[in-house]
Amino acid sequence: MSIESLFIPQAQTLSLRSSSARKSTRASIKSPNFQRGTSRIRNFSAKSSLSFQNGGFKKLSNGVGEKDGVIIVDHGSRRKESNLMLNEFVAMFREKTGYAIVEPAHMELAEPSIRDAFGVCVERGADRVIVSPFFLFPGRHWYQDIPSLTADAAKDYPGVSYMITAPLGLHELLVDVMNDRIKHCLSHVAGDADECAACAGTSKCKLYGLMDVIKT
Repeated sequence: MSIESLFIPQAQTLSLRSSSARKSTRASIKSPNFQRGTSRIRNFSAKSSLSFQNGGFKKLSNGVGEKDGVIIVDHGSRRKESNLMLNEFVAMFREKTGYAIVEPAHMELAEPSIRDAFGVCVERGADRVIVSPFFLFPGRHWYQDIPSLTADAAKDYPGVSYMITAPLGLHELLVDVMNDRIKHCLSHVAGDADECAACAGTSKCKLYGLMDVIKT
C-alpha cells in the first residue's frame, strides 16, 4: 500500500466538510424550536395558575379555601346507575378532603349540569369556582366543551372567578388504581371476591372464551 493511498482526496474532503456543515446547520435549526416548545410549556404552566374573572386574569391563592366551590364534572350517561356513581365519588372526595363546597355535574345527558352546579356553589357562598374534570386525558371536552359550558354559567355571576383544572392524566396513583381493579376482577372471576361497585349487578366481570381455552 502506497503512502498516497492513505490520504483522502481533496474533493472527498470537501464533501465531508460540506456534509458536516449541513449537519451542524440542521442541529442549530432544531435548537430554537425546542426552546420555543419549552417556552410554551412554561407559559402554559404560568397560565394554569390563573383563574378567569370579568375584566381579566386573577392570581390564584394556593390551596382550596372556605370560599371556594369545587365542581367535579364527568361526561354524563343515559344509564342512571353510572350517574349516581359520580354522586358517591363526590361524597368520598368531600369527606376525605374536608372541602366545604363540592358539587357533582355532568357535561351532558344528565342533571345536574355544569350551570346547575355552578349556581349551587355560588348560593353556598363560593366566590371562586374550581371545575375539575373527571376525565383521564385532555381531549375536545377539556379543551372546548367544558370551558364553553363553564363560561356560559359564569355569565350569571359577575365577580365570581373560576378555573378549570387539568384532567387526571398520567398520575402515578392511577397505576395503583388500575392494578387494584385488575386484581379484584381476577379474584371475582376465580370466585374469591364479589363484584365491585363499578360492575355490580351487570354480570360483565367474567372470563370470556373459557370453553375455547379448555378445548385447546
